[in-house]
Amino acid sequence: MHKKISSALISVYHKDNLEPIIKKLNELGVELFSTGGTLKFINELGIEANAVEKMTTYPSIFGGRVKTLHPVIFGGILYRRDNPEDVIQASEFEIPSIDLVIVDLYPFEETVKSGASEADIIEKIDIGGISLIRAAAKNYKDVLIVSSRNQYTELQEILDAGSGETTIEERKRFAAHAFNTSSHYDTAIFNYFNATENISSFKNSTLHGKTLRYGENPHQEGIFFGNLDKVFHQLHGKEISYNNLVDIEAAVSLIREFEGEKAFAILKHTNACGVAVASTVKKAYLKAFEADTLSAFGGVLISNSEIDLETAEEIDKLFFEVLLAPSFTTEALEVLKSKKNRVLLKLNEYPENKVVFKSLLGGVIQQGANNKTDSEGDLTQVTNLKATQNQIEDMLFASKICKHTKSNAIVLAKDGQMLASGVGQTSRVDALQQAIKKAKTFGFDLIGASLASDAFFPFADSVELAYKAGITSIIQPGGSKKDQDSIDFCNNHDMAMVFTGTRHFKH
Repeated sequence: MHKKISSALISVYHKDNLEPIIKKLNELGVELFSTGGTLKFINELGIEANAVEKMTTYPSIFGGRVKTLHPVIFGGILYRRDNPEDVIQASEFEIPSIDLVIVDLYPFEETVKSGASEADIIEKIDIGGISLIRAAAKNYKDVLIVSSRNQYTELQEILDAGSGETTIEERKRFAAHAFNTSSHYDTAIFNYFNATENISSFKNSTLHGKTLRYGENPHQEGIFFGNLDKVFHQLHGKEISYNNLVDIEAAVSLIREFEGEKAFAILKHTNACGVAVASTVKKAYLKAFEADTLSAFGGVLISNSEIDLETAEEIDKLFFEVLLAPSFTTEALEVLKSKKNRVLLKLNEYPENKVVFKSLLGGVIQQGANNKTDSEGDLTQVTNLKATQNQIEDMLFASKICKHTKSNAIVLAKDGQMLASGVGQTSRVDALQQAIKKAKTFGFDLIGASLASDAFFPFADSVELAYKAGITSIIQPGGSKKDQDSIDFCNNHDMAMVFTGTRHFKH
């Protein structure tokens, strides 16, 4: 069902790219209605438009809070053109039809992010605009609603192609986008208020999604909702996959733990298979690679420092999926771009995650993000033999990695290098056995190494196993009813143990 646009109501906050639309509507002989700054903008183009105040016989009142909220305006949008009673009432009350509504809402989210005062934020809650959007979208059979400046190009194409006529399919599609806009806007407002009210309600909204090649497996669909450009910029390589993104999230979360140090990490299936800190990026990479030269194949690599030529030449020897870094030298990029599918990403900023959530049992589970990083001030020395400064540094290093490792997790480290890890095991003993075996497989001497555990030891068996492997210092949360058994074993075997008081389960 085609509809000719004879009249349009235009009320926008941003005027960018609006001029061609106004001129096209004028060329088509469309009668224009407008408000405030938009009306002034239209008039300055030399085009006539009717002030909303003349339609309603009311001025803009209460500092602009009430402009379009009037039966003449909403009647013109909502009356059904194919309903005889509606048509009679529109004529009786001299309500003009409005066939096109163009609205751009007050920038509420941007105002919140700017750190503005509460008074300024409240004033950026759009009332008239959001009401116009909902009204026009509801009556999509008769009205076209443009609810975002991002739709101006498509609107221009419709006006050009149809000489001002729209199809029912176009109007319904624009209506769907309008309700997307309005629901997102209301969600942002609710979440602003709920930051202090703590109403138990889950609302999260992202306007834009990126369709991925597929999901976790080729037979699954995959979409990312969010703004990847804010986190990184792709410099080279194939399209990023669902699994790449999951690993990138794990890599970014891990590497941010090492602020102030030159750190390098290699991950596979979200778990670190190599992590190291060193005086140069090249040394850090080589130490990380040594931890597991087998699993590094096809992995995701990340550095918190610039990739230089020397480092790039070493990394170039390895087949990998993704490399992230805050910057790359020109020479390094030339080397790394030699393989066309390698994904090279410039890390822009770390995403701020205050809450995390995931789908579960047909619903959603949410929790506060684990933003706690164990520090020296958190440690309680619980054994007779106190940990040395070097041991403390190694234990804290291992603890940072352990926090980002699937439970049950054990991480072994020495001299700023991860030696091995036990990942995702059903018992802590199994995780430690896995870590010890892996360390020996890659030729590491565990004498003097440090051990980090994501949770307490329920028995002393893990401590005994660590002792037999040559490990001399242990960091763990503590909190078991049998903590004393582990402490006693350490005291009897000249081992140092510290408690952090913080568990770091990761499921």
